[in-house]
Amino acid sequence: MRKILVVDDHTLVRRGVIRILEQSRDLEVSCDETGQAQEALRLVTGGNYDLVLLDIALPGVNGLDLLKSLHRAAPRLPIIILSMYPEDQYAIRCFTQGAAGYLAKDSAPEDLVAAVRKVLSGGRYVSGGLVEHLAGHLAAGPAHTVISHEDLTDREFVVLRLSGAGKSPAQIAGELFLSVKTVNTYRARVMSKLGLKSNAEVISYAIKHNLST
Repeated sequence: MRKILVVDDHTLVRRGVIRILEQSRDLEVSCDETGQAQEALRLVTGGNYDLVLLDIALPGVNGLDLLKSLHRAAPRLPIIILSMYPEDQYAIRCFTQGAAGYLAKDSAPEDLVAAVRKVLSGGRYVSGGLVEHLAGHLAAGPAHTVISHEDLTDREFVVLRLSGAGKSPAQIAGELFLSVKTVNTYRARVMSKLGLKSNAEVISYAIKHNLST
């Protein structure tokens, strides 16, 4: 029996994931669940889990920061990211921070089972679409000199996405637990790196690259 922690702020999503896993014929699992980041950290620190399924968009917390914290708390514990964001937005960053898999929430149930099975066996789960994206990213190699959102730091990327969604510096500061001054500094760095001259251009860039959702 393998022990899994499902972390998502939507009860229906958690229960749906657990139901899929528990009804799978080739998985023997016992699942705990939580919708809170701090509770997830507490459970991981005090528990003996074989896998965590983590929503990257929990309210009131930066998902990448939570991933880092969980990885620091239990470095050998594999984590599969469950996300509403497309793979090309967050997957590479999540793998860089220690994730063992990345799965979009609109994936088929059999994909979830395959991802869990693969990671529990010691592997990493990468979808076919992400393989192509990773191949293109790696093919650019050292010659990749054009600055894009993939070249931003994790914090800069999150600020870009939230700015692209039309949120003000004050709203972003509240969501990321930062000062407005710090948020404006990140925004300035983003605009400088991407060659953007105004807030309208930031929003336009985010929409063009499907980062504003």
